[in-house]
Amino acid sequence: MNTDIIRRSAAAQAAALKAGEVSSEELTRAHLDRIAAVDGDLNAFLHLNQDDALATARDIDSRRASGEELHELAGVPIAVKDVVVTEGMPTTAGSKILEGWVPPYDATLVERLRAAGLPILGKTNMDEFAMGSSTETSAYGPTRNPWDRDRIPGGSGGGSSAAVAAYEAPLAIGTDTGGSIRQPGAVTGTVGVKPTYGSVSRYGLIAMASSLDQAGPVTRTVEDSALLHELIAGHDPRDSTSLPDPVGPYVEAARRREVKGLRIGVISELEGEGFAPEVRARFQESLELLEKAGAEIVRVSCPNFQYALGAYYLIMPSEASSNLAKFDGMRFGLRVVPEGGATAEQVMAATRGAGFGAEVKRRILLGTYALSAGYYDAYYGSAQKVRTLVQRDFTTAFEQVDVLASPTAPTVAFRLGEKLDDPMAMYLNDIATIPANLAGTPGISVPSGLAEDGLPAGIQFLAPARADERLYRVGGTLEALLEDAWGGPLLAKAPELAGGTK
Repeated sequence: MNTDIIRRSAAAQAAALKAGEVSSEELTRAHLDRIAAVDGDLNAFLHLNQDDALATARDIDSRRASGEELHELAGVPIAVKDVVVTEGMPTTAGSKILEGWVPPYDATLVERLRAAGLPILGKTNMDEFAMGSSTETSAYGPTRNPWDRDRIPGGSGGGSSAAVAAYEAPLAIGTDTGGSIRQPGAVTGTVGVKPTYGSVSRYGLIAMASSLDQAGPVTRTVEDSALLHELIAGHDPRDSTSLPDPVGPYVEAARRREVKGLRIGVISELEGEGFAPEVRARFQESLELLEKAGAEIVRVSCPNFQYALGAYYLIMPSEASSNLAKFDGMRFGLRVVPEGGATAEQVMAATRGAGFGAEVKRRILLGTYALSAGYYDAYYGSAQKVRTLVQRDFTTAFEQVDVLASPTAPTVAFRLGEKLDDPMAMYLNDIATIPANLAGTPGISVPSGLAEDGLPAGIQFLAPARADERLYRVGGTLEALLEDAWGGPLLAKAPELAGGTK
């Protein structure tokens, strides 16, 4: 077998499986070998699911050999963020409070992955309970960026993005509460998609902020994201927020690669101060390519986006403080009993004190305060009013344009430890991604080129709710245009660990 097959896109790997060029067992072993070779440095995986993944691969090979019609991605391996519940595999959400917990059921999206025959390689590292922008708050150590192992891979889903960038997995699942799929995509040179809220089931996701959380694809190409999105999307009666809509034509849109007549709105509030010059330069170059391809570029204003970060950091911790109340040492996970016996309240206090990390405690305290008597209207209530204003900004903007655009993240990947002791500096990494979560609109991050220190930057496109196919149309077109300009995929320019020749 040609081991370079792991460097192909998921769609190309699927085509090789269908053509008999490689078996799923061989392909899965090749990715497991890659993980064994490089993950000691990266720490992208918290748990490997080797035996089960190989068993799934062998089953798919047998079914394919018998002539059974299979899903297009059947036999292509995938990694899953450790905030997604998986039967028979530990699910920790990156926290000591859930260390060793093995769920008795699968999340809906995991059921769909299994039903389609995708071998699950394992569970990926993340900021504890998805609280972070750097994957440094994980109780199991930070994940490192394949482009530069002294730098962060983004967060909270840095494990998924690093695994995909380093060719440990062709596909991964992430979750996005304020940018946790898109921001890691930008700083690792990968594609990350936050679907419309409610279009992918949240059943089986360990919730941080229920009105903001959304699972989505992490891949190396726009087409691969579309393929994975179509697989995991669709109504789920077990999720009360699940949309009844049919799954959109995402793959068709990604393969269309044509933007003539498309109106792209550049968000004035998300392109100037605070965004690094080289990040802005790559953003502008991407827009110029799209304009030459026939898109119309216009400036739009979303004046309330400047308040989105503040609103988010009241709504999110308020919901998190409520959702994390279940981790009390009584029902599952860690239990710490003080010496000499203790009351239930003392066990709860000791368990939560030992099991939660500093960032989780900070957000629980902030959220509990915002919801407390006398402060609810001033803080949480006011934040919800700002959320409504952000939603109105989107409505007004989409009356003028088809999609919106901004840089995904203000800077390239920063160094490990650089912002860990400065919460505000860390939170500002999500300034461009948070508005979409507040409004429930879909977003995609696509690599836009190399910026400072030869590290990748990303461009973000946002579409109206339920119009995710527009993201794939513009994203797929830009990807093709940039690859023509670069002479190949951006990851080919990465250091050897990520698969390049530098």
